[in-house]
Amino acid sequence: MHPTYTSPKPGDCPICNMKLIPMEDQTQSEDQKKTVSLAKVCLLHNCKMANCPMELPLKPGEKVTCPVCGTHVAEAAEIAKGEILYYRHPMRPEVTSPAPKKDEMGMDYVPVYAEETEGEAKVPGQAGLVLSAEKRQMIGLKSEPLGRRELKIKVRASGRVAYDPDLYNAIAEYHEAVKAKEKVKNSPWPDVLNQAEALVRSSVLRLRQMGLSQDQINEMSRSSEQSTNLLLGEPGGTVWVYAQIYEYEIGLVRPGQRVDLTTPAYPGRSFSGVVKAVDPILSSETRSLKVRIEVPNREGFLKLEMYVNAAIMVDLGMKLAVPESAVLDTGERRIVFLDLGGGRIEPREVKVGQEAQGFYELLSGIEEGERVVTSANFLIDSESRLKAAISGRKDKKGEHRH
Repeated sequence: MHPTYTSPKPGDCPICNMKLIPMEDQTQSEDQKKTVSLAKVCLLHNCKMANCPMELPLKPGEKVTCPVCGTHVAEAAEIAKGEILYYRHPMRPEVTSPAPKKDEMGMDYVPVYAEETEGEAKVPGQAGLVLSAEKRQMIGLKSEPLGRRELKIKVRASGRVAYDPDLYNAIAEYHEAVKAKEKVKNSPWPDVLNQAEALVRSSVLRLRQMGLSQDQINEMSRSSEQSTNLLLGEPGGTVWVYAQIYEYEIGLVRPGQRVDLTTPAYPGRSFSGVVKAVDPILSSETRSLKVRIEVPNREGFLKLEMYVNAAIMVDLGMKLAVPESAVLDTGERRIVFLDLGGGRIEPREVKVGQEAQGFYELLSGIEEGERVVTSANFLIDSESRLKAAISGRKDKKGEHRH
């Protein structure tokens, strides 16, 4: 544990009280030294102490006890790094050397192994990394497996209780047209039947343009009651609320969704309604769309033209979800870093959908169960970009910079 302390005879270390270990024969060949330096290296603490219980290589699933950090189970990726390709400056990775050396401050150059440079980059401008356990701990790297979860969104919108005489008149005209068609349905004159049907079609078209759905119109045709709630809003019935949603929210809102409403007039009180229809025509001035919500008004608290705040509940269902903290948006693409085990980090481009409750709906790029990095992403991204830039420069020049 303390290689700086030596003794000419066996005994205990005065610092940690561990048994002293005999030093290896210094007359061994250069090939033997290279083999030891590559294969017999502590997995977590980079210790070259002979017979260290954490030395490489380890078999996948092998359990060992480290005198520093305790029990550790080896993963499949924890294998010997293999041949050293070159050494890089500890502070300036673009400066490299074919042989070990020290920088201007006396720090050792960092070895770059063949394993660290294998494979093609799956994301342009990004490269995979191999991080030691110490570095992962120092930068606070965390990861978690990708899984499915129930995603829900609240679409918030401002609205008002509808006072709409024009729509009321259009509904009344539709009822009259239906009655007129019913009266002449047995007429022997084809022109009379055609005119009655044309009047009904014209009334339906007008109602559709004003925002009613075909289901609402069909429901009105089966009822003779007039929609006086658009004119009076009396207690005991229902009122309509018109809420404005933005253009980017159109794909989320549809008839049948539950809506929670509040108003400054009644602090602490909420009302519940249901989306009945979404207007088919977008406002060119505000780039918004009108949503029609039916709300019970048994006690008459909601007055016509009263302003309300609406929260439309959108249930996206069970989706493969990636944490928002794991996704880096570069402007051109979205990138997630995968934790492959054994310190290996791999960049991966992903496509995401809706954002909900701190997660993105994942459309493609990662499979369920893969581990994604959720912290220290910006530090990893910087090193990944730097490594990719260095590799690209070397590929062009065909030599290292000294």
